[in-house]
Amino acid sequence: MTDSTPPTARLSGDPLGHGLKVRHLTMMGLGSAIGAGLFLGTGVGIATAGPAVLLSYLLAGIVVVFVMRMLGEMGAAIPTSGSFADYARIGIGDWAGFVCGWLYWFMLIMVLGAEITGASSIVNGWLPSVPQWVVALVFVVVFAAINLARVANFGEFEFWFAAIKVAVIIAFLVIGVLLVFGLLPDTDPVGTSNLLGDGGFMPNGFAGVAAGLLVVAFAFGGIEIVTIAAAESDDPKRAIAAAVRSVVWRIGVFYIGSVLLMVVLLPWADADQGSGPFVGVLDQAHIPGVSGFMELVVVVALLSAFNANIYATSRMAFSLSRRGDGAQFLTKLSNSGVPYAAVLLSVFFGFVSVLLNWWLPDQLLGLLLNAVGAALLVIWTFIVVAHLRLRPRLEREGALTVRMWWFPYLSWLTLAMLGGFVVLMAFDTDARQQLIATFVLFLVLCVLSLLNARRRRDAPVH
Repeated sequence: MTDSTPPTARLSGDPLGHGLKVRHLTMMGLGSAIGAGLFLGTGVGIATAGPAVLLSYLLAGIVVVFVMRMLGEMGAAIPTSGSFADYARIGIGDWAGFVCGWLYWFMLIMVLGAEITGASSIVNGWLPSVPQWVVALVFVVVFAAINLARVANFGEFEFWFAAIKVAVIIAFLVIGVLLVFGLLPDTDPVGTSNLLGDGGFMPNGFAGVAAGLLVVAFAFGGIEIVTIAAAESDDPKRAIAAAVRSVVWRIGVFYIGSVLLMVVLLPWADADQGSGPFVGVLDQAHIPGVSGFMELVVVVALLSAFNANIYATSRMAFSLSRRGDGAQFLTKLSNSGVPYAAVLLSVFFGFVSVLLNWWLPDQLLGLLLNAVGAALLVIWTFIVVAHLRLRPRLEREGALTVRMWWFPYLSWLTLAMLGGFVVLMAFDTDARQQLIATFVLFLVLCVLSLLNARRRRDAPVH
């Protein structure tokens, strides 16, 4: 059941610290979304769909833009560290807030383990005498300290961390354009031979585009951290509106622009070979040491995303617990307004996830990681449904400063596209395992939400 109380009155202000600026929020969104998935994962998408992976990125990008616009509308009206979990609670019901919030927390905890394992593995290759677990432990301790500091310090650190990745991508785009037109020494214009040759633009047909869509749809995950962090900005309503607008177009330029250059400059069948498509393109510019440099960039990308995701998981756990959907010790704050208990919990499980990557059989770890795959689609679906339910109420209150375009038509279209993604996953062998694992996790969280509701009835949280 939903509550007839005005949405903006149902959530009191978060007692968290303040100090995040628009530039912090923007870079946090970019830092989470621009990770190893862009620097390395794009090769998988290109090899799957050929040059037509551009269509996959375009379709997935449209969904992300629409979801972020809806999330930005609700976030500007009701800024809260619980973000979409709170909007699901208000618009759909208490169970939805519980399931959506903890599903997001679980998803990012598993991602934390993969990120820190990847980064420590690369660094271990540079320093073979240092055990990989020691490298991982050092990273975890450093980023725990960063997340326990004042939120303004965290925001500044993440700003410069993400700025490195953004600078690299901008440089890549510039070099790529010069290569396309043969404006660098010892290069000739490439024409359309790679874009239209070797099987044409769509060598694997629509099936390849569909499979590519599943690869790239999850590459945009992490951008929603902008609305979680907005609650700790000095002017949440203005900050979230500006940050959402900025992040959306920058992600589009960086992702689609980078992929366009890759499919023009590289034979699509070779995009997933060697050190990845970024290195493949830069090698054509005859830049010395490019492979080692890109390894460093990937480490920075992984650590930046790890840092931002510790932040996101801790704030989500804090918000859920504050609403009575988690242990009350997670609501404890430091003198500077940092939920230190929730940060330490995220750090702990992040390191446990690292150990799982080394100790557990591939089958068990694969099951856990599979549950991450489709979780993002479930969370996006909660966002869209919550928006459809909340928009009329927010409009009656006069609380809207950011508006979803052509409501409700584009909202329903987004929901239909998400349903289409699920159908595509059902017909793909590997993706079907993700669907099944996520469905099981969804059911477990639904049962836990019912048990939690019973607990709250017996012992109400104040």
